[in-house]
Order: sequence, then C-alpha cells, then structure tokens
Amino acid sequence: MPERFVADHALERLAQRLRLAGYDVRSARGARLDELYEVAAREDRIVLTPSHRHPARFGAVPAVVVPREDVRAALRVVAGRYQPGGPSFSRCLLCNTSLERRHAIEAAGEVPGRVTRTFRELSHCPTCGRWYWEGTHVARLRAWLVDALGAGATGD
Repeated sequence: MPERFVADHALERLAQRLRLAGYDVRSARGARLDELYEVAAREDRIVLTPSHRHPARFGAVPAVVVPREDVRAALRVVAGRYQPGGPSFSRCLLCNTSLERRHAIEAAGEVPGRVTRTFRELSHCPTCGRWYWEGTHVARLRAWLVDALGAGATGD
C-alpha cells in the first residue's frame, strides 16, 4: 500500500507539487503540530513538517522533516524515501482526491469553450468539481518536476 502524508498550510506548495507527482498528501490547514500528528495517527499517514520536534505521545507516528523554504529540496527528500501512490497528474491539486477521466462535453460551461473543442477527455475532481486538462501549463509543470526530480519523474 502506498504511503500517505499530511502537511500543514506552511507546506501547501510542497503538498501541491507532491500531488502533481502522484503522492497522496492531505492538507491540514491551520493545524498545530500536535494536531498534525493526531490526523496522521487517525488516518495512518506520515507527517510532513519543517519542525524537528516530535511530540512524545505520538512516538510511533512517522514524520519526515523537510526544508520549508526550498520546495525542490523538500520534494527530493520525500521522493528519495517513498514512491508515489499513483501516476503524476492523477490527484486534485486542491483537495487531494483521485481524479476521474470524463468526456470533455461534460465540462461545457465550466471550462473555456476552446478546451471542450480541443480535448476529447478531461480529468475531473469528484469532490471539489475542478476540471483539469493538458494545457500549456502542464508542460511547464512537467518540466518543473523533471528539473526537481530528474528524468522519468512524470512517468512519461
């Protein structure tokens, strides 16, 4: 079973980049360190934190200390220890839900018309309703992942 993670809002950019790479990363916005460990214990997740502090009562809960200011370095720390749970671009960047492939016509009125005319299928988040497609931004994000993690980082 792939590892799952929880991070606080201070690491939101890292959480989003990990989701891009296929990792299951739940965001616990506004959570204090103890609350992160509570979520991790309850949901069988690994804490991602810039803090070296590990609350004693959560001794069995695993944690990965990552740099706060260097997202690329933090991504390499996680990717160096754990494999993603799915392919890159398979999770919602906002809510972490696994995306579903849907016919582009289902997105009519919710995405620009050029998107429904250009693409046959789009990815859809069943939780928050967000739509994703292979626009030019995806090429930039793939390049960022390759730069951060090396060739093969995006599963291409």
